[in-house]
Amino acid sequence: MKTKLDSYNNSNYKPGNPIKRILWYFANIIFIKNYLNPFSSIKIIVLRIFGARIGRNVIIKPGVNIKYPWKLIVGNNVWIGEKVWIDNLALITINNNVCISQEAMLICGNHNYKKSSFDLITKNIVIKEGVWIGAKAIICPGVVCNSHSVLTIGSIATDNLNEYTIYSGNPASEVKKRIIES
Repeated sequence: MKTKLDSYNNSNYKPGNPIKRILWYFANIIFIKNYLNPFSSIKIIVLRIFGARIGRNVIIKPGVNIKYPWKLIVGNNVWIGEKVWIDNLALITINNNVCISQEAMLICGNHNYKKSSFDLITKNIVIKEGVWIGAKAIICPGVVCNSHSVLTIGSIATDNLNEYTIYSGNPASEVKKRIIES
C-alpha cells in the first residue's frame, strides 16, 4: 500500500467557525506576528477578543504566530519569545512563570503515517509551572512538560518531561536534575 494524499480528508477536524478563522488570520498578521507592534498589551487584548485565556504580566515578543487563540490558555508571568510558533490544533495550556524562548515550536498536530489517507492526529500540550523551553526547541503533540522542567536549545520533546529535570537532544533525553537556587 502507498500513501494517497488525494484521499486525505480533514473534514472531521472542526477548529472553529470559518468566518472567525479568516478574521483571526488577518488579526494574527496585523497584531501578533507584526514586528511593527512591539506592545504585548495590544496583542493580549486581541488574543482575548478571539477567545484566548491570558493571565497577568505576559510578554509576547514580535513575530509570534498563533494558530487558534480559542485553543490557548496562558497563566501569569509568562514570556513568549520572538518567532515562537504555537500550532495549537488542539488545546495548549501554559501555566505560570513559564519562559518559551525564541523560535520554539509547540506542535499539536501530526499525521498517521500508517494510513494511506495520512489522517490528521491532534493532541493537547501542557506546559506546567516554571518550565523553560529553550530557543528553537520543539514540543510534540501530547507532551506534558512537568513543573520546572527544562528543554534545552534545539531539543525535541517527544515524551513527557519530568519535573525539575533538564532534557537535551533529539529525541530529548534526561541530562540532569534542575536545582534552583534562591
